[in-house]
Amino acid sequence: MPLLPIIRLDKINHRNQEVITIKFEKNITIIEIVKKQLKAIWSPSNLFWYLPYTNQNLAQINYLLQTNFNVDYTKLNETINNESYYFRHINLDENDYLNITNFENSLKVNRYSTSSITIYKSLVYFYLKYLKFKNITQINSQSVAQFNLDFIVNQNKSISYQNQAINALKNYFKFLKLEVEVTMIERPRREKKLPVILSSSEIKNLIENTKNIKHKTLLSLIYSAGLRISEAIDLKITDIDSKRMIIHVKNAKGKKDRYTLLSEKILLLLREYYTIYTPKKYLFEGQSSEQYSDRSAQIVLKQAALRANIKKPITLHSLRHSFATHLLENGTDIRYIQNLLGHSSPKTTMIYTHVSEVAIQKIKNPFDFL
Repeated sequence: MPLLPIIRLDKINHRNQEVITIKFEKNITIIEIVKKQLKAIWSPSNLFWYLPYTNQNLAQINYLLQTNFNVDYTKLNETINNESYYFRHINLDENDYLNITNFENSLKVNRYSTSSITIYKSLVYFYLKYLKFKNITQINSQSVAQFNLDFIVNQNKSISYQNQAINALKNYFKFLKLEVEVTMIERPRREKKLPVILSSSEIKNLIENTKNIKHKTLLSLIYSAGLRISEAIDLKITDIDSKRMIIHVKNAKGKKDRYTLLSEKILLLLREYYTIYTPKKYLFEGQSSEQYSDRSAQIVLKQAALRANIKKPITLHSLRHSFATHLLENGTDIRYIQNLLGHSSPKTTMIYTHVSEVAIQKIKNPFDFL
């Protein structure tokens, strides 16, 4: 009898979210289950599948994989035990679970993103377990500060994760109508990293090395309109206004609508793409007419960058950054760029003044005056 394929599980912090990673040697059957039924996401840079760390997802993994395959939980259990050693065997009260459920529903009503809800819920869950472990009967600012130190700072969680923890507890206390001072906890300063920018020639090379017409249209549109990937895959056919040469971006970040540019070259590309693929609802659709996934788009970019021999660590968001930077370098007023990108504050847009190649080149180096 042939040996069952081994599937190895682990738990890590990926993109500021606690996730379950799934690793196995290439197997079409497992890929179909993980992709179609578990709805896991493929990370081409890390070579693993992953999905949010929740009890429901763990149960689904058990149900779908354990019967027919050899699932190795060793690494997953070690990670869980190591990172939250003092939470083992601690059960919350029924009232705590009810509050967490109601808090989750409140976040859904207020249209928080799925990832934010998952993170906020898990952080509140750990905080309440922490209180049990410390035998703290009252929620107060001191316990929050100690939780922040023990669970986040001492475990070297990221700055972004730490800020999310503070936000999660603030929202939870607000939901419970508790007056707990959280602002006393000093928020760490975010790392001010400059965005990765592609030159115009690199963008051209990237597009030319994308042969599939759908993939080429998607990448070209993201760059030419300065779109976030979520905005690109949310576009409907009716959002393209060829008469006014604009694109209507609806319900974007911050629940805001905006208009952005529609390139004449992109319009020709869109018409060619539409003739071949004839999407029904969304501008970009998957094989079964469902909405195209951001995971697929990221893979398309990675493959195109590999063929174009681009060594920079780029993401789809790099195309949006490049769009803004190239506009600035071509003399576009930064206020117009702010509106095209949908930034609430001009401060956010001002970062592109730090990466503009033209602006840097205009500065005379003092060494040349010596």
